[in-house]
Amino acid sequence: MKKKIYNILKGKFLISDDAFKNWRFIIFLSALALVMIASSHRADKKVHKIAQLNNEVKEIKSEYVDVRMILMQAKMESKIIAAMEKRGLSPSEIPPQKIIITTKK
Repeated sequence: MKKKIYNILKGKFLISDDAFKNWRFIIFLSALALVMIASSHRADKKVHKIAQLNNEVKEIKSEYVDVRMILMQAKMESKIIAAMEKRGLSPSEIPPQKIIITTKK
């Protein structure tokens, strides 16, 4: 038992006569580990990209809300009247009259 453990620690199983099957298994495990590491790195990159895109969506939504609020304030009648008074226009004091046109047949 003690001798088997020493042989494993010394690496005798890699240089013995039937070492070829051991090397194939070790190479297979190494390739499998590389595939697993590459896959986890790719998944991590996708997670970071999703987080970045979510942050951009939040920023764009808040910008949309701000611009919509500014637009709603600019559409207010009092703001329009104040802007037109600077140009010399003011709202009419006389209400509009309805003009009715009748045609003769």
